[in-house]
Order: sequence, then structure tokens, then C-alpha cells
Amino acid sequence: MIKGLGTALITPFDANGKVDYEALARLLDTQLTGFVDYLVVLGTTGEAATMTEKERAEVRTFIRQYVNGRIPLVLGVGGNCTAVVCESLKTIDLRGYEAILSVCPYYNKPNQEGLYQHFCAVAEASPIPVLLYNVPGRTGVNLLPETVMRIYEAQPDKILGIKEASGNIEQIKRLIKMSTEYRVQNTDQISPYSVSEAVCTPSGKDGLLVISGDDGIACEVMEAGGAGLISVASNAFPEDFWHIVHDKDAALQAKFDEMVKLLFAEGNPVGIKAVLAQKGIIQNILRLPLVPASEGLQQAIRKEIQTQ
Repeated sequence: MIKGLGTALITPFDANGKVDYEALARLLDTQLTGFVDYLVVLGTTGEAATMTEKERAEVRTFIRQYVNGRIPLVLGVGGNCTAVVCESLKTIDLRGYEAILSVCPYYNKPNQEGLYQHFCAVAEASPIPVLLYNVPGRTGVNLLPETVMRIYEAQPDKILGIKEASGNIEQIKRLIKMSTEYRVQNTDQISPYSVSEAVCTPSGKDGLLVISGDDGIACEVMEAGGAGLISVASNAFPEDFWHIVHDKDAALQAKFDEMVKLLFAEGNPVGIKAVLAQKGIIQNILRLPLVPASEGLQQAIRKEIQTQ
């Protein structure tokens, strides 16, 4: 169910700092055009860390009802306290969501054994499949391929895959290779979830999905056998990134190199919110400690949009 292009959805806010549901509906309409394969809701890009649990519940319900089964949904559920994450998975309403995306615990800086035990506990607690999320630049820890495979081997019926945003292409390739070798050796024990032949690993078998979490290296990851992209840029450019993912269009990806750099120049979702505001979809409002893009960055983004 989770394949191809996924958008890491932003959360629009209004001038009073409240969730802007009219803007959210407009944004969802741009995503429900046939180009985005699934949505990732209330992740880092969605500024979930600055929202109350009441707000998060309202947003996930609104999106579930608005999308109404037209494309799959993945819900961000993570944190740096294992017990709290596990308890939340037992209490929050997960109806309409195909999987959760769970980030490595941040700030605590656990070692590989701690990461292993954390994700095994999360998988055990979750009633739906789990996508691991490795993003060392935000968490301060790097989930190594050996640990990913150890988690997968311990919970093959729960671990769907990993959003890999380490930016380390050699590490990602090593994980894909290890996953492929594991599938070949354990064809009767692999995860039951299916993926599209167009975007799955070279063996064409089911198993651990390795999904690019970086817009700028999506094609390289997919050429190595990765299972698509969870994208920030597709909030604003869904059709282009559909072609990058489904056609493995490296030339088109290269055209977006400068835009992708600008999107992350002052942090995420600062850049993508500036783009969406310039397109008239949302207001350019973030929650502290994030602030809108500087005037210089907004001008650079405006100029780059004109070249797309």
C-alpha cells in the first residue's frame, strides 16, 4: 500500500496561529490529483512537535475524512520516551491510516542496542505496520543498517520499511543490499505487505522497504533498489516529483537541485511554506521556534519558481 511518491505534508496555520483548515483542504486538493501515491501526516514537516494532542487529533481526523480512502495515509507517531510512544499507540485513533512513521528517539542519543529495543517495543505496541525513520541531522543518532535488519528480523510482520534520510548514499545502498540478501534467504518469512514492481527492490520480492527521505538523491536511491521517496518538495510540485519517482527521471531531479537546496537552507518546513505561500495555497506562518524564511531566501525562492 505504501509505494512510489509520498508527501510529507505541511500543516497550514492562520494569522492567529491556529490550524488553517481551509488552506489544508486546498493543499490536500493539490495532492489528490493522481500524482501523489500516499501522504505522511503530522511528521516533522507537519510541525507536529509544536501542536497539542487535541490539535493533532483534529488534524488527523480532518485529513482522514477529507481524503476518504482515495490514497493511503501514514501517521507520524514518535518521540524520545519509549513508554509514552507505546502508550499513545494504544490510545490514539488510527482508523484510516495504513502505517505509522516513527522517528529515532532524539536528544537522548541512545546507542544501537537502545534503538533496537525502542523500535521493537514500538512495533509490539502498534496495531498497524511501522515505518522506521532515520534522520541523524535532527535526532543526533544514526540507525545503522545492521540494526535496521535486526529490528526487521525481530518484527517482520510489523516493520514495513524505513524512511532513510541520513543522506549517506553508501549506507543506504548497504541497507538495500542487506535487505535484498535477507529476502532471498528468507522468502517464506518476509513481511506480507506488497509493493509495486515499478518501485520495489531488484528482486521484485516483498520485504523491507527502503524509502528515500531526501528529495535530492531519490533517483540514486531508487536505482540502487529503493522503494520511492517521501518528499517535502511534492507539497508544491507533486506532478514533477511523481515523474522523478515513477520514471526515475534523474534529469528532472537535477532541475530541482537548486530548489531543494533553498527549501532546506533555513530549516524545514520553512522553505516549503514559503513556496506554498507564493503559490497562494497557504499563509506563510510557522510556529515558534521556527520563523518564516528571510526576505533574501524568499526572493531566491521566487526567482527559482520562475525557472520551473
